Amino acid sequence: MNRRSLNRRSLLGLLALAPLLPARAEAADPTGPQAELPKEKLVIVTRDGKQHVFMVEMALTGDQQTVGEMFRTKVPEDGGMLFDWGAPRESQMWMRNTLVPLDMVFINADGTIRSIAENTVPQSLAIVDSRGPVRATLELAGGLTAKLGIRVGDRVKQRIFGNAG
Repeated sequence: MNRRSLNRRSLLGLLALAPLLPARAEAADPTGPQAELPKEKLVIVTRDGKQHVFMVEMALTGDQQTVGEMFRTKVPEDGGMLFDWGAPRESQMWMRNTLVPLDMVFINADGTIRSIAENTVPQSLAIVDSRGPVRATLELAGGLTAKLGIRVGDRVKQRIFGNAG
């Protein structure tokens, strides 16, 4: 057997295995919603002392964060998704393939709310910016922060901020 035919056979063998390999392209260009992510408790304490309890999906990996809330048709009022960046950084989000309006809550490393983008526009490619480094971004149902009186400076309690308890 000569070297050329071995390379050709090796290539054909790899092509036959291609359908069994993980498809990383799915996360880069998703065509549907991701499976529900593991949930954790998150509490927002407003300036007047009211506590609002949520069970939020935890977007921890790059692939989970890339897909986020894309293609979902609703976000429950007691739910949402928390994007943990791991360390403070600028957060720039968009609404590509997102079908419902969201409130994006940008949270400092100490758990205080840095900024809020209310009722972001579905399917928009406009960048929604945290306006400074944040530890996490919380996506809630559009209009919920106004309805609950959640404002900049309010405190978010969750394990990633070291203040849950």
